[in-house]
Amino acid sequence: MAFHYPNGRRFVPQAMEEKKSPLNKISYSNRGKTLEDDLNETNQYYLAHGIAVIHKKPTPIQIVDVHYPKRSAAVIKEAYFKQASTTDYNGVYKGKYIDFEAKETKNSSSFPLKNFHDHQIEHMKHIVQHDGIAFVIIRFSATGDIYLMSSEQLGFYWKRMKDGGRKSITLQEVESSSEKITLGFQPRIDYIKVVDLLIAENF
Repeated sequence: MAFHYPNGRRFVPQAMEEKKSPLNKISYSNRGKTLEDDLNETNQYYLAHGIAVIHKKPTPIQIVDVHYPKRSAAVIKEAYFKQASTTDYNGVYKGKYIDFEAKETKNSSSFPLKNFHDHQIEHMKHIVQHDGIAFVIIRFSATGDIYLMSSEQLGFYWKRMKDGGRKSITLQEVESSSEKITLGFQPRIDYIKVVDLLIAENF
């Protein structure tokens, strides 16, 4: 089944892109799980234990080509993302609206800002303006290190880029302007502990 972005460009899943290179090395720091897998498990843990209600946002899709090989079955052959997505996750914690994006990079020395888009930065700004909590969770796949960076701090680096500065955030900058999250068992990525710090600092 073929998916396309709103601009018509074909969507290629990350897993397929990685298969193209036989030189990719397998990292055992997380047993092959993606950042999304770990966050979904974490959010299920939070929900089951009455800690928070956080879900991955569904992506609106417009179906344009469906085949009916049988009367009782339909096969989607082609579809388009209806609109550009804002952020990956949202929900409620301690009466506060939570909204965040999750990104991974194979780069071991910096985080490329091309992983974000203008509309995502603007979306997070609006969340903060309305007393919500917005942030990004970044994983360096080479080391498995995970960081939580507030949207305000991300906005600083984004503006720097827009003003003609570097197009990435160095690892040292990520370390100094973010909180590192240690990978655990239950929950996998306990980011709520860092959210508590954001609440204490800003509310």
